[in-house]
Amino acid sequence: MGVSVGGGIEGVKRTALSEINQINTDKAVRATNMKIILWYRNDLRIHDHEALFKASEKTSEVVPVYIFDPRIFKEDDLGFAKTGEIRNQFLIESVTNLRENLQKIGSNLIVRTGFPEDILPQLAKEIQAEELYTSEEITSEENEVDSLVEERLKADGRKIKFFWQATLYHVDDLPMDIQNLPDVFSGFRNKTEKFSKVRPVFKTPQNLTFKDSIEIGQIPESPTENPNNLPNFKGGETEAINRLNDYFWTKDLLKVYKETRNGMLGLDYSSKFSPWLANGSISPRYIYEEIKKYEAERVANESTYWLIFELIWRDYFRFVAMKFGNKIFHSKGIMNKPIVWKTNRNIFEKWRLGETGVPLIDANMKELLETGFMSNRGRQNVASFLVRDLQIDWRWGAAWFESQLIDYDVCSNWGNWLYGAGVGNDPRDNRYFNILKQATNYDAKGEYVKHWLPELSDVPAEKVHSVGLLSNDEQRRFGVRIGVDYPNPIIDVRKWKI
Repeated sequence: MGVSVGGGIEGVKRTALSEINQINTDKAVRATNMKIILWYRNDLRIHDHEALFKASEKTSEVVPVYIFDPRIFKEDDLGFAKTGEIRNQFLIESVTNLRENLQKIGSNLIVRTGFPEDILPQLAKEIQAEELYTSEEITSEENEVDSLVEERLKADGRKIKFFWQATLYHVDDLPMDIQNLPDVFSGFRNKTEKFSKVRPVFKTPQNLTFKDSIEIGQIPESPTENPNNLPNFKGGETEAINRLNDYFWTKDLLKVYKETRNGMLGLDYSSKFSPWLANGSISPRYIYEEIKKYEAERVANESTYWLIFELIWRDYFRFVAMKFGNKIFHSKGIMNKPIVWKTNRNIFEKWRLGETGVPLIDANMKELLETGFMSNRGRQNVASFLVRDLQIDWRWGAAWFESQLIDYDVCSNWGNWLYGAGVGNDPRDNRYFNILKQATNYDAKGEYVKHWLPELSDVPAEKVHSVGLLSNDEQRRFGVRIGVDYPNPIIDVRKWKI
């Protein structure tokens, strides 16, 4: 029996289309029924979020979760909380905004308090989630929790998938293995810029779904009524993007970033992106794309490159932590230098509270106490003073910064302290800051010191950075009594005379 050629081909086409439609229907059914838990940690955003994007490709019912782990709020051996009140406030604001932004795309955020290794497997059972997606962390405390979560999920036949999304350059795109990471930043930067490319950002998914039957939970209340005194430092993805738009596009400040970045007083001497980068409210790749857009539309110069340069430094500290593991927390550091550090708690407390009698140091430490922030220039000076002048264990300083900084990032914080203490990635041994020289270079008029130490407001600029040397007559004239209104210096400041 003959069959027309045309009719046969059309019949095959219809059959093939029918099979494809059935496959698509099956996928839609699977997507409707499948649930994936998205465990948020230091990635508190919906833009450029690979785990969220990849989960949304498999199902519309992504179940985002954030867990306030009590271990990050406990007191350390020095007696202060690993996460202090101001840093906690910034975190709460960030989580609150994440919930708001997830709701805008049809989802929501479950919030729990407790141990992730207990909460996540139980939640997966309750909602019958097949998989859990989360960001990949690389330091020991986080990895221990990851292992417990993975072990308990697998015991129930569920899968966990990790996504690398904290850095500008993806770890898989580096031109070297982590074990061959150069021990000097310039070597890493040169190779990476030459041979690696920054991946494009992931699109923000839309039209997700969230079952009303799932109890979302309450976000903890603010721990303090006055969280910080620095304008625009509010947590969350929305604030992060607003800050970028303000700094780049409204105020047009990126073009002078390199010239102003060593400032210490005010909002706009630097980008101030670090708090939002630290908890993942903004993506480094998103910043990179905006820099490239700025270079195309406004200007490309040394300043625009320098912000990328700083993002590469941030990457480098994370990769250093991958390479050296727990050595980044050891007294001898990654270079295994046997330095004997002092453990004088009284002296450390004076440094911590800004009561050293050295104005530049005290002003920076007061700013940290009151705002949870400090300039890069300030951080270098207070670190040098603690480890070089006072010879106090650098890990004490790193722990205090961990507690207080709203931009605390485990790799950047401990990496920078290693660097400052001379036991990390620094080709120059015994890096030392002359504090008086630093003060006269970066606060010549004394405006920064007088802002945070108002008791010194009437001391002339040329004397305010060495008030410990004021004569009795000068103290009367300037309205400050050394040892009463302002502390006597805890070291001999004459050694810095320039």
